[in-house]
Amino acid sequence: MDSKDTIRKCDVLDPNIIEKVASFFKVLGDETRVKILYALYGSEMCVSDISDMLDISQSAVSHQLKQLKLEGHVKSRRNGKNIFYSLDDEHVVDIIHQAITHVTHKINE
Repeated sequence: MDSKDTIRKCDVLDPNIIEKVASFFKVLGDETRVKILYALYGSEMCVSDISDMLDISQSAVSHQLKQLKLEGHVKSRRNGKNIFYSLDDEHVVDIIHQAITHVTHKINE
């Protein structure tokens, strides 16, 4: 067995990091949440705008935004009666872009 096949204890990720990474991918495991995150790329939007753009009920959008906000992927800002949502961290969209590139590559193989 060479050194590449041996996992050293120091190479194992911290359990807390592993838990957070798994949680991150669970969030991306829902098609509606991926659509919402991608819609928010580059601009903030309110629930009704997201609902119209994606042809999804406002109730469903609100539910998914709550999940995304709890996970720290989106943030909100109130302006009068409206609440506007935006990405809290654009790394999420970078990962979505990487996934799209990967899937496209695999489809075209």
